[in-house]
Amino acid sequence: MMVRRIGSGPELVWIHGLGEQSRSLDPIAAHPALAGFSHTLVDLPGYGRSPWPEPDAQPDDLEQLADRLAGWLGDRRPVLIGHSMGGVLATLIAERAPVGAVIDVDGNLSRGDCTHSALADAYALDDFLAHGFATMRGAVYDGGRTDLALRGYHAAMTLASPRVFHHHAHQLVVMSEPETLVTRLAALRVPVLFVAGVPGGICARSRALLDHHAVRWVGIEPAGHWVHLDQPDRFAAAVADFLAML
Repeated sequence: MMVRRIGSGPELVWIHGLGEQSRSLDPIAAHPALAGFSHTLVDLPGYGRSPWPEPDAQPDDLEQLADRLAGWLGDRRPVLIGHSMGGVLATLIAERAPVGAVIDVDGNLSRGDCTHSALADAYALDDFLAHGFATMRGAVYDGGRTDLALRGYHAAMTLASPRVFHHHAHQLVVMSEPETLVTRLAALRVPVLFVAGVPGGICARSRALLDHHAVRWVGIEPAGHWVHLDQPDRFAAAVADFLAML
């Protein structure tokens, strides 16, 4: 796992999503509203600049990856900020290790939130490796002609291990379908904020689940799944306000 640290002050650990890389979080980590914090940015195994697993090695399940990340954190007690799959991981890590708070940015809560993960999971592994991942990258490239977030996502996908991507996509679908991720988020014994892009982020069902389980959340609109890129000033303000209350 590759780790970068910038700034000084209380620690914020940023965790990227499926197929992403830590560089996608650099602009928001550098936002003036979040000055005064140290920012730790990780490339998860198989993504970004982290090494790919050996071809015959089974990628870590998300629960296993959370175990590894919890061990890596030790007793530092940072605030975790996870986007998409990173939001799911932030929840799993906070179940295992002492952290200051969790900020879940459009993380999966129900089956309707599985967009790219569902597309990947529809392929058998061999088909995904042979042509499915290339097909997905092509579609993301086309979307990036008009969507800056997808342009960055395409660049990140070219660095991602197809095998790791497919494995984690399947896990996200399996974990999202029973709608238990929101109950796990609500049960955390640390302050929690969920930031949703509206209308293009998590689905309406997931927003209703947040209300039902009394999870503190803010919807930022108009925004999509990459809410921190679509509305950086409003996103940074919401995060800074939450951090000020800790």
